[in-house]
Amino acid sequence: MIYLFLAQGFEEIEALTPVDVLRRGKADVVTVGVGGRTVRGSHGIVVGADISDDEIKSFNGVEAVILPGGMPGTLNLEANATVQKAIRYCAENGLLIGAICAAPSILGHAGLLENRHAVCFPSFELELKGSIATDDFVCRDGNIITAKGMGVSLEFALKLLEALKGPETAEKVRTSLQCR
Repeated sequence: MIYLFLAQGFEEIEALTPVDVLRRGKADVVTVGVGGRTVRGSHGIVVGADISDDEIKSFNGVEAVILPGGMPGTLNLEANATVQKAIRYCAENGLLIGAICAAPSILGHAGLLENRHAVCFPSFELELKGSIATDDFVCRDGNIITAKGMGVSLEFALKLLEALKGPETAEKVRTSLQCR
């Protein structure tokens, strides 16, 4: 199971593109609303999450955590205890963590990017504490995948799918989407 967290003010494309792509690749994605099942994105789009953060009792069975960016969504994700526990659980167990746009700053603040290549939305680089900056649009370093922003949401989603289901599945989905 993959938890994709949605907090008030999340960037809609950065959240929903990975959900769509991963589900096309038969990954078990559960959207988690921070503070409730109904969450409003940064552009006013209201999304109904599968569960709310207070419904999570354990992280057993979690394969990955995904954090979309957006403002104030990133700040709301970082302030949430359940999100922090999920990130810590994945980090301690070598499980996949994906973050895009401003959200990699959460990983930087948690000390998870020390000596790792990472990327984020321009102007957030100083928040990636101890990371090795890269000019890539999407970057994977071990169990962490980071991406610059909304414009690379599809590439980010396909990189997540490749990490979770293998390159063959990712390529099959890429071909079905008619993208490069």
